[in-house]
Amino acid sequence: MTPGSMTAQNCLFCRIVDRQVPSHLIYESDLAVGFTDIKPQAPVHALFVPKRHVHDIQETGPADEASLLELIRAAKKAAKDLGVAESGYRLVINCREDGGQTVDHLHMHLLGGRRMTWPPG
Repeated sequence: MTPGSMTAQNCLFCRIVDRQVPSHLIYESDLAVGFTDIKPQAPVHALFVPKRHVHDIQETGPADEASLLELIRAAKKAAKDLGVAESGYRLVINCREDGGQTVDHLHMHLLGGRRMTWPPG
């Protein structure tokens, strides 16, 4: 799939935002939602997505700045709510296939609950 070819109608994360696909929501605002990952890679693994469909970080522009900031705010709140704010956590945005992006909708991972290693992979 080429960047931008995904439409909101067939995007998994857009369908989660629209409540067409069940998920465990942990955050919602006018701009973003957060939910737990169905294939967690850490004891705490949540995803945060802008409500507006944006393929990846490369496709963002000035109109997306508020949504990007909201993803960080959401993750910060969730880290506290999920008990990893004090011990630490990792925020990750993958971009496109070589960057590890597997769903063609911009999203940020919150990973915590264990020691993170470096390099990540």
